Amino acid sequence: MISNKARYAFRALLAIADAPAGEAVPSAEIAREHAIPHKFLEQILLDLRKAGILESRRGKSGGYVMLRPADTITFGEILRIFEGPLAPLPCLSRQAYRPCDDCVDERACVLRRELGRSYDASRAVLDNRTIGAALAEGRDRDQRRKIA
Repeated sequence: MISNKARYAFRALLAIADAPAGEAVPSAEIAREHAIPHKFLEQILLDLRKAGILESRRGKSGGYVMLRPADTITFGEILRIFEGPLAPLPCLSRQAYRPCDDCVDERACVLRRELGRSYDASRAVLDNRTIGAALAEGRDRDQRRKIA
């Protein structure tokens, strides 16, 4: 299960990515429209800014804009910012690898093999699906509903 912080980060990113290119989205607007506590959202947006995903703008038309195109930002990247390594076992992690404390033989470990299969499948999805693709898919679905 992912944390509220990660869920709110996704909501905020999707809202900012959905705005017209270059148009800043105020944090208060995101908080109000997506039921996110404003102070908590500010911390999340700061983390996304530090990660090089968002840029903040000051002033009357200030807010947050995408620093990178939404189709270059994966769900896996965002999850790792807020949740850390996604591997269910430390011996499966690519960024934070270490052998399990009680491991006798990593190559013969049934738990590593089976959880590794699941992890490989979820990582393949999370590291290949982008914020931009998710938005485009939603827009296509909404457009089909209007036509039907």
